[in-house]
Amino acid sequence: MIGRIVRSVDFERVLSAPTRARSTHFAVHYVEGVPGLPGKPSVHKLSAELSTSQSPGDSKAVDDIVLEPIADKAGVWVGAVVPKRHAKRSVTRSLLKRQIRAAMIRQIQQLTGLADGLWVVRLRSPFATKEFPSAASSALRDIARGELDILLADAIRRTKRA
Repeated sequence: MIGRIVRSVDFERVLSAPTRARSTHFAVHYVEGVPGLPGKPSVHKLSAELSTSQSPGDSKAVDDIVLEPIADKAGVWVGAVVPKRHAKRSVTRSLLKRQIRAAMIRQIQQLTGLADGLWVVRLRSPFATKEFPSAASSALRDIARGELDILLADAIRRTKRA
């Protein structure tokens, strides 16, 4: 199963872990586990009674009730961090995020042994705008793809050793 990390708490947890591998422009972070549950934890159990029935008055708000955990299954959870300070244009940020997700999917399809857990790839330095004047050039896409493939292969190798 491949999922996307969407909660900031999960990003903070993964980014606080040591870097598994880094290249000129990217860094990979990895933590075993699954993303946290959405919403606030609920102390009360859900009952099968209708909500219109008489209740003692200690009912919980609908927003505070967690029905089913969606992240209870092991799998690969992917996140991408591309800050504005390194990629000013949204076109470039979107291109890099798509390349990160595609690189992760390629690693999974090649059966290279991508461990279950939370993986975050972060852009750590900008690409030179003089070399890539277009925000979404094919040259930028090709360079990012090649660098990400090498970086993820290195991160997987280091994760297996640890």
